[in-house]
Amino acid sequence: MLSFELQDVIPMNSISINLHRRYTESVGCLLLLTVLSACCYAKDRPNILFVYLDDFGWRDAGYMGSDFYETPHIDTLAREGMIFQDAYSCAANCAPARACLLSGQYTPRHQIFNVGTKPRGKAKHRRLIPISGTDTLSPEIVTWAEVLQASVYRTGIFGKWHLGTDPKTQGFDVAVEYNKLPGFKGHFGPNGEYLADVLTDQAIDFIKQSKDEPWCVFLSHFAVHTPLQAKQELLSKYESKKPGKLHNHVVMATMIQAVDDGIGRLMTVLNQLKIRENTIVLFFSDNGGYGPATDMDPLWGYKGTYFEGGIRVPFFVNWPGVIEPGTISLEPIIGVDLFPTICEMAGAPLPHQPLDGRSIVPLVQGKQESFGDRPIFWHFPAYLESYSVYSEQRDPLFRSRPVSAVRVGDFKLMEFIEDGHISLFNLREDIRERNNLAGELPEKRDELHRILKEWQHDLKAPMPTDLNPQYNAAAESQAIKRAKTKKNL
Repeated sequence: MLSFELQDVIPMNSISINLHRRYTESVGCLLLLTVLSACCYAKDRPNILFVYLDDFGWRDAGYMGSDFYETPHIDTLAREGMIFQDAYSCAANCAPARACLLSGQYTPRHQIFNVGTKPRGKAKHRRLIPISGTDTLSPEIVTWAEVLQASVYRTGIFGKWHLGTDPKTQGFDVAVEYNKLPGFKGHFGPNGEYLADVLTDQAIDFIKQSKDEPWCVFLSHFAVHTPLQAKQELLSKYESKKPGKLHNHVVMATMIQAVDDGIGRLMTVLNQLKIRENTIVLFFSDNGGYGPATDMDPLWGYKGTYFEGGIRVPFFVNWPGVIEPGTISLEPIIGVDLFPTICEMAGAPLPHQPLDGRSIVPLVQGKQESFGDRPIFWHFPAYLESYSVYSEQRDPLFRSRPVSAVRVGDFKLMEFIEDGHISLFNLREDIRERNNLAGELPEKRDELHRILKEWQHDLKAPMPTDLNPQYNAAAESQAIKRAKTKKNL
């Protein structure tokens, strides 16, 4: 059985890692000691395979209940590991979720709030001027990939980066970015290659080249993000398959199987190299599923909304010899938790920077059952326009308007910043978030609102307060009315 106690390797918080600043002589010496110490333990350290999907919904895997999509390899890994039913992304869309994951920090710290910095949706429908933030993860922020590098791991990213600059400058020895592959358009290459297959091939090559040293593969697939493009040889299979009651999207099904087939190939290679038992597998998604093509039912919402369907995602840890197969956790965990988790798994020290998560290693090792009523947070001070066909969002014009949210125990509170509206839900009794308890439970509402406000203050969360001079209340009202009439609401 392989298990790692940090104090057996390097005392936590005993050094400061910052690979972007000039070291003083003392800090440089400490870093050298860290590397020397890490080398002594390198052979015993686990490899880490982190599979990170794009727009993969909470129910999109077979083990999570899909009745149409097929994911046998993912399902096997999940059932042999620990499944987290209440796992969350830190944001409802791509860039901020990835920034939180890599930095271990909530959005107010790194200031990536949206995909790009330009306002989204029609100006005449936005009551406030949104916080633009940035579209680049600051080089002053240390990523977990950099920590692993300093602890003699070989690191590689394959797929989507989406955080500006070059991933090689922020912790990755090898970087294969999907949008820089020559001749690729969407999911297809110049000679008909399928992107998910190419990224898997690249990850396999990296693993073979790294088999004699500890490695971390961040397989950050572009699948199943739009454009939805089928893997052609799988089309007839799903076209002839009976549609499920939950899922029935043929093209999406082929994309999901392409990813799953690749995971199967990865497991085969790990077994052939005789390193499977020393490899931890993490499986996660950046946000909820793409609303027009999939469904997170019984969750309400989808990618872009801060209801459960937009932020709750599939997540499991497969750690041979450590996790008892078939374990399910209902502990709420969130993307920022994976920074300290990966560091603890690798026996690596934490950097000297704010980290907002907690390592879940004690949970997966069975040493701890719960974190208690630990608050987890979201902050989105911007706008995200609606899909052309909408169903599960607060209003028909935007998937999300400016919002902050907190979950504590079974309760989740959402504060909609434009109008100050508060929603309070008991997720155990009302997972679909249709019964607002803010009026019925004023004490619980005020308790969570106070926690949220204190967090906003402590992190200096920027709040959109300036009125938008282009806003037109009449135009907004008419647009909402037209949209509802079109849907016969």
